[in-house]
Amino acid sequence: MVASAFRIEALREVVSAIGSARGVQAVELSFEVTGRLEAVVVIPGSRVVAGDVIARLDAESAQLAVERAGLVLADAKRTAERLDQLSASGTTTEMQRQEAELTLRTAELALRSAERDLANHQLLAPIAGYVGLVEVQVGDLVSPSTAITRIEDRSSLILEFRVPERLAAMVSVGDAVQATTISKPGDIIEGRITAVDNRIDEASRTLRVQAIIGNPDDRLRAGMAFNINLVFTGDEYPAVDPLAIQWGAEGAFVWVVRDARAVRLPIRILQRNAEMVLVDAAFEPSDLVVTEGVQAMRPGADVTVSSLGN
Repeated sequence: MVASAFRIEALREVVSAIGSARGVQAVELSFEVTGRLEAVVVIPGSRVVAGDVIARLDAESAQLAVERAGLVLADAKRTAERLDQLSASGTTTEMQRQEAELTLRTAELALRSAERDLANHQLLAPIAGYVGLVEVQVGDLVSPSTAITRIEDRSSLILEFRVPERLAAMVSVGDAVQATTISKPGDIIEGRITAVDNRIDEASRTLRVQAIIGNPDDRLRAGMAFNINLVFTGDEYPAVDPLAIQWGAEGAFVWVVRDARAVRLPIRILQRNAEMVLVDAAFEPSDLVVTEGVQAMRPGADVTVSSLGN
């Protein structure tokens, strides 16, 4: 007969979940002022970097306001300078000088406000990423509530999914995950958990979790569905060859060779796969588990092992 020593392996529980992806950063863009759309500079799907111009509004009125504020500021400066010169001869009062200074500061603020308003007629990319569909056309009247487009940084993707309540204490930031797309289940993508919610959802009894995966070749898209596997390692147990498992009226058991005699050892199966079965049983360190020739085994019978299994 053939027998082999049992191994000690950790109990591994694999939990699967379905999650959806979003870019590591995503921004929906709109103008901060109301105006007529003059130009859309980008093409949907193109990549931009922070600071790139996305679109422009007709800015003629805003440009005139800047020029007007500049003229007012120049006049206020001349007035303030003239009063400073006159103050030396005593022909002006302190009150007049204070009023001129206030007018000057007000004019400076008015120019800054006009310049900001003019700058707001250009829509700039706040982050690097890919431009989505443009929702408006040149000539449209747009306002701060009008969505122009969306920029998404998909250099990495955030996966959001849920795990059962019983796993809440086992999930931690930094834990490894394995993700596969629904369309390509054989393509495994490694990732890690980045965030765990602070409460259990009372309706579903699940915990919300976020993980991050890389997307260096840009083949993944936000909104894709993913199958996510988490592997949890538990206590260590004896592992035996699946061929060793036998069944009787009282349940599962294995035959072991102990002190050159056959012993029928009851077991409780904890986990199994094609290569091994994790069991809970009262093994002794020197036990050899029989994998071939079990039909000839009888409790207490003398046993000669013809060969040792792997």
